[in-house]
Parts: sequence; structure tokens; C-alpha cells
Amino acid sequence: MTDIRKTAGSRPASFVKSAFAAIILTAAAATFWQTPARSAEDAVVIPPPAMDEKAASGTEKAIFAGGCFWGVQGVFQHVKGVSKAVSGYTGGSAENAVYEVVGTGRTGHAESVEITYDPAKVTYGQLLQVYFSVAHNPTQLNYQGPDSGTQYRSTIFAENDEQKKVAASYIAQLDKAKVFGKPIVTTLETGKTFYPAEDYHQDFLTLNPTYPYIVYNDLPKIENLKALFPQLYSEKPVLVLASSKS
Repeated sequence: MTDIRKTAGSRPASFVKSAFAAIILTAAAATFWQTPARSAEDAVVIPPPAMDEKAASGTEKAIFAGGCFWGVQGVFQHVKGVSKAVSGYTGGSAENAVYEVVGTGRTGHAESVEITYDPAKVTYGQLLQVYFSVAHNPTQLNYQGPDSGTQYRSTIFAENDEQKKVAASYIAQLDKAKVFGKPIVTTLETGKTFYPAEDYHQDFLTLNPTYPYIVYNDLPKIENLKALFPQLYSEKPVLVLASSKS
């Protein structure tokens, strides 16, 4: 992968914590990103799912993978009814749920986001609509924008049979409607454990709004969410690190 310090479009596979503070905010980057950026991926207007989950009380969880978890987390942190969205790894083992190891693409993990939500305020189907429309491009196989490898695959990690049925039905519905122009390559995986990512990955979009990768690839997703789903959009994001300190 190309070093992120040299281009806004790429994110390194070997992002190291020691370099984190040094490259986030520089005067040059701040000056450069005064002008509006163009998103690497455009949002797509899609119909809501014909099938959705049954009404339930309490909270539920959904796990989505769609490229770099910074942007996916950032999007769902702005969705009403979501109480937590945590960046992490799903698909592999606990032993290899480490950023630098996942970056090799050989662990079975995908960068993912675990979403805790209130189904009385936002349904699983509505989360899927945001996921397919705004959070990522579901027609890209084992890559997303500038990032490539199976760790960036488009995958829904269903928590139960109902989620699996709703997701499978929606994928078939969208493919039949040909809203994307290409077949959806999103896979469905079950029985996988979610492992939270390192703290320095949590809330990354909110904490680093001038970071070149975020400006180019992810901030437009937030604007698309606001424009396409005003009824679901929350101006104030739910942050992981803030809740863990309270």
C-alpha cells in the first residue's frame, strides 16, 4: 500500500501507533484541505428493504464490514437509535485480532463495526439501507476505494437467523432492481466473534476531521447520510472513548 503521508487516497496496511501523533495534524495538510474534497465513492439512492426484522424491545447488535472501519464507524455513530458503534475485527481468531496482523490479509478477519442499536428507533433493515447506500460500495470484491485485501471485504456478520434472512432478502431485492449497475458481492457470515480494535482506531473520524484520508474518503459519507437519510441523521455522534470514560 502507498504511504498515507504521500497521498490522500490510500490508507497503509501497516499503520503504527508510534507514527500516529506525528502525521495527524500538520500545517501543510491543514492548508491543503481548506478546499472541498471529492468523495472516492458516491452514495446510491436505494429503496428500503421489503423484509425487515420483527419489532423487539431492548437493544440488539449488528456487525458490518465495508472497507476501512474509520468511515463505517463514523457513519453509524451519526445514526439515530444507535447507542454505540465500535471498530474492530471479525472473521478470525482472538490471537490475530491485531491491526498490523490483520493488515496482512491472511487472518480471516475483516475490519468491521459492531453496532448496538434500539430496534424501536432504528430497524436492522434501516441499518442495512444505510450500509449499502452510504457506508460503502457493495459491488467491490475484496477492496474498498483505495484499500485492497480480504480484510476490506464487504461482509454482513449476521447475529442470528432473522438477520441473515433479512440481509439475504435485501441483497436479492437490490440486485433484481439493478440499482448499482453491478452485482452485489457482499457476503453473509455467521457464527463469528467480534473483537474491538485498538483505542487509537476508535472515533477516528470525529477526532481527526482534517486527516487527508478522512477528508477525501469518509467525511463525504457523513454528508451523504445527512442528505439521504435526514430522518435518521444525528448531528452529535455517539463516541466510544467518551462512553468508556463515563
